[in-house]
Amino acid sequence: MYSNKNKIKSLKNNMLNNQADYPLFMLVSLLIISSIIFSYSLTIYTVEYYGYNQFHFFIRQGLVGIVAIFIMWACSLIDPEKLVGKVGMTLFISFFLLMAVMPILPSSMVTAAGGANRWIRLPGFSLSPVEFFKIGFIYFLSWSFHRKVIDQPRKIGLKDEALLLAPYFLTFFVVVFIVAFLQKDLGQVVLLGVILVVLMIFANRSFKIFIVLGGVALLGLVGLILAAPHRIKRIYSWWAMVQDGILSVLPSWAEQYLRIDELPEPYQVSHSLNAMNNGGFFGQGISNGDIKVGFLSEVHTDFVLAGITEEVGLMGFIIFVAIIFGIIWRIFRISRRVTNPIYHLFTLGIALMIIIAFLINSYGISGMIPIKGIAVPLLSYGGSSMLSMSLAIGMVLSISRVVNNNNLENKKV
Repeated sequence: MYSNKNKIKSLKNNMLNNQADYPLFMLVSLLIISSIIFSYSLTIYTVEYYGYNQFHFFIRQGLVGIVAIFIMWACSLIDPEKLVGKVGMTLFISFFLLMAVMPILPSSMVTAAGGANRWIRLPGFSLSPVEFFKIGFIYFLSWSFHRKVIDQPRKIGLKDEALLLAPYFLTFFVVVFIVAFLQKDLGQVVLLGVILVVLMIFANRSFKIFIVLGGVALLGLVGLILAAPHRIKRIYSWWAMVQDGILSVLPSWAEQYLRIDELPEPYQVSHSLNAMNNGGFFGQGISNGDIKVGFLSEVHTDFVLAGITEEVGLMGFIIFVAIIFGIIWRIFRISRRVTNPIYHLFTLGIALMIIIAFLINSYGISGMIPIKGIAVPLLSYGGSSMLSMSLAIGMVLSISRVVNNNNLENKKV
C-alpha cells in the first residue's frame, strides 16, 4: 500500500515537471482576454464613424484571441527539439522573402499605410509580415551566434571582430532597407537593432565593438529621420511639447539655438495625456471613457494604454504593467535556467522584444519620446501582432518543458 502511494506521488511529480510554465500561460491568456474586452470598450466611436456593427472589432479580436491561446497551448505540448528550430528558421526565411517582394506586389494583394505596403491581404484579414519576421530574426541570431560567435575569444582585434560580425550587420542593413525605407516603419528597426545589440552582449563580444556600433547607429538613425518628412514632423511635434521643460534646465544661451517657434501641435499625445489624467486613481469605468469619442484616433491600437488608463485608472494601469512585467520575469526565469545556448538566447530575445516594445509605446504616448507606432504586445488590437506573439510565447512554453525536465533530473541525482 505504501509502495503504491509512493508510485502515485512519483507519477504526479513527473507529470508536473513535464508541464510547461503554467503561470506564464495564464498571464499571457489574461492579457489576451483583456485585449478582447477593450477591443469592444475602446472602439465605440470608431464603429459609429465607419458604420461597422458595434461588435465588429470585438468579434474579430475574440476569434484571433481564441486561436492565439490555442497556439500557445498546442506549442507547449511539443518537444522544443521538434518545434523551435523548424518554426524559427521557417519564420525567418519565409517572411524575409515576403517582405522583400511586397513592394512589387499589385495593390489588390497589399494594404498600404503612410504610402508604404505593410500588410498582405488574405481572405477575411490582413497579415503584417514584419510581426512574424521579428520572431524568426531572434531565432536566427540565437542559432547563428551559438554556432559562430559565442565560442570565439573576446579579446581579438577590432578588425577581426568586425569581420566576425559582418554577416549579421549586412543582414541587419538589408532589414533596415526593407522595413525602414520600403515599409517606412522605423520603430520596428529600432526594436530589432536593440535586440541585436543586447544579444551580442550575451554572445560575449567586446566593449569596443559596441562603441563603433553606437556611432554608426546614431548616424544611421539621423539619416533615416532626415530622409522621411513624416518622421521630421513627429520630431517637431514632440519637441513642441518638451522644449520648454528641456530649455529651462539648459544654459540661457542655448535657447537661441534650440527654441523653435510655430511648431505643429502635439495633438495625439496631448489627448493621450488627457485620457490618462481623466482616469484618476480608479478610472471612469469600462466603456465610460470620454477621450476615445473622436478625440484620440487609434485608441484601440497604438494608444491602447491611454484608453485603458482612462477607463480603469492608475490602479488598473499598474495591474496591467505588473502582468506584463510578470510575463517578462517568467521568460527571464526560463532563459536563466535552460542549458541549451540557443534556447537561452532565443528566450532572452523574446523577453527583450516584449519589454522594448512596451517601453517604446508607453514612452511615446506619454510624450517622453517621439511616437514610433509600436503596438503594446498582447494588448493592442491587431491579429498579426497577437498571433505572432502567441507563437513566440508558445515556443518559450515548449522550451520551459526542458527546464522542468532538467530540474527533475537534478533532483533525482
